[in-house]
Amino acid sequence: MTKNLDISIISPIYNEVENIDPFIKSVEETMSAQNWSWELILIDDGSNDGSLEKLKSISKEKTNIRVLALSKNFGQTPAIQAGFDNANGKHYVTLDSDLQNDPKDIPLIINKLIHEDLDLVVGWRKKRKDNFFMRNLPSMIANNLIGMITKVKLNDYGCSLKAYNSEILKEVKLYGEMHRFIPAWMATKIPPHKIDEVEVSHHPRIAGESKYGISRTFRVFLDLISVYFFMRFFSRPGHFFGLIGLVMSFFGLLILGYLVSLKLFYGLDIGDRPLLIAGTILLVVGVQFISLGVIGEILSRTYFASSKEKSYFIRWDSNNNK
Repeated sequence: MTKNLDISIISPIYNEVENIDPFIKSVEETMSAQNWSWELILIDDGSNDGSLEKLKSISKEKTNIRVLALSKNFGQTPAIQAGFDNANGKHYVTLDSDLQNDPKDIPLIINKLIHEDLDLVVGWRKKRKDNFFMRNLPSMIANNLIGMITKVKLNDYGCSLKAYNSEILKEVKLYGEMHRFIPAWMATKIPPHKIDEVEVSHHPRIAGESKYGISRTFRVFLDLISVYFFMRFFSRPGHFFGLIGLVMSFFGLLILGYLVSLKLFYGLDIGDRPLLIAGTILLVVGVQFISLGVIGEILSRTYFASSKEKSYFIRWDSNNNK
């Protein structure tokens, strides 16, 4: 595959044998009308309906299509990460292969990214063609909650149609169900005005079965807790655990101080008081949380010192432009 392409289109596939041909045809028709060099990376995520066999046959005929076959069904996020790791484009586009997102919107989202000098453009399915109670309503709740917690306000975090500046995206690694939180992750490396959204088309599914269910919504909420922690405290875990420890220790000392004063000044028996146990537990657990914070700080510094990941991103260096 040619290096240094303009666009890499990345699409995970899981049991979409009926949609593969029309999806590829739509992408080819759209991209052939543009002046960009491009590749289409299709990641088979452990399909068992014949999707991989079809993809292998297609990849032999078409030079700008690359197929990656994962060893089992890892999930959408690892599949997308595999695409990122193997892409050669200056800009990346992700979208699902079920044709609910329209490949004809790729030029729209890429042009916005390039012409407005953005690092991320997210599709907004304003007129979404899904079941309201099973898909749309949970998505609306999740979008508002994610925006409130991460401070990155977007209408549709869950839309898979996104365009990225690949240079920035190399600083982001995805796990769990984290692909929907890419805007939040990128916001830790770039200013919010470098992230925008654009209204895109959305169609009802006409073939295959949806892989989304209500259980996925709960997993998203659990991942949101992880995202919040990593965004706020990944490089300074001592602030998180230390604050909890200090608060607990303070109240523990306050309770124990009160009991000691009763013993010293009033001669009261405090040995059988529940407050003594509560104060002692608060103090001990508080010290343990502070210790966890110190250990977390040591591990965080060790991680950044031993890995290639940095706690910052340099967009421009004068030494590279002389």
